[in-house]
Amino acid sequence: MLSVAPMMAWTDRHCRYLLRLYAPHARLFTEMVTTGALLHGQQWHLLDHHPTEHPLALQLGGSDPGALAECAAEAELRGFDEVNLNVGCPSDRVQRGTFGACLMRQPERVAECVSAMRSRCNIPVTVKCRLGVDEHDSDPLLDHFIRVNADAGCRRFYIHARKAILGGLSPAQNRSIPPLQPQRVQRVKQRHPHLQIEINGGITSMAEVNAYLPWADGVMIGRAAYHHPQFLARVDTALYGGATADTFSVLNRYRRYMQEQLAAGVRLHAMTRHLLSSCNGQRGAKRFRQLLSDSRRLKQNNISLFDEALDQVYPQAA
Repeated sequence: MLSVAPMMAWTDRHCRYLLRLYAPHARLFTEMVTTGALLHGQQWHLLDHHPTEHPLALQLGGSDPGALAECAAEAELRGFDEVNLNVGCPSDRVQRGTFGACLMRQPERVAECVSAMRSRCNIPVTVKCRLGVDEHDSDPLLDHFIRVNADAGCRRFYIHARKAILGGLSPAQNRSIPPLQPQRVQRVKQRHPHLQIEINGGITSMAEVNAYLPWADGVMIGRAAYHHPQFLARVDTALYGGATADTFSVLNRYRRYMQEQLAAGVRLHAMTRHLLSSCNGQRGAKRFRQLLSDSRRLKQNNISLFDEALDQVYPQAA
């Protein structure tokens, strides 16, 4: 299985629509949405999505079983295919809310959340976690976390193959400084062959995908999918077959989507900001990015700006 990781400030509905054009079969994830934003902030628009995004998972952030259960029920009503609990985010804001990676220290609490969510919905309830957190980091502790939550009914775990360091490292540093340890994820799969284990973290090449898939049930790709969408397209083709999406075709289909969204009142910049990496490595890509970063012209919400940018890379075809 191929998944695109939930990424804060990136995998909104416009980004997901674009990624679906590159990867017809990948499981897409929302950004992490907190239970507080939904239940107290009434930001239900965060669950909006396009029909083409399926299969689609909602990732929730929270640690209150009742609140998570209510949001899981709403996720099913709104057509999501899966609801995922974030047990991996290391940000200070998330720690202050007592959820995310710090929950690795409380496997029984996570299990309560999983059980409560499952009681309110029929779609799969899954967990995305790390190998451990700070000094709470060993194979026996990770194995206990997996076992307790499997007993609560979780059958699919997405494991970022790094520990989280909550004191002194930023979220960005937590994506690179703790070393990758994919062998530990492999050992989880060996000890729990009946569970679905998908590996995440630092996957940027087909060589890595091919190295993991003989034992893992799937690969979850994050920033490489966003910054190099053609890589995502190649992985999708390698796993599922079919033709690999070409950038020009994707951008033209996304143009039609942008026209529809502009007519519905969406700002042009909300959509074009996800395109800046689309033409990397091609002639005219720098000018393409410059045009789509022109804040003055973006405010005009005119699709002609995109057409002009596209013409920099595909002057004869645009």
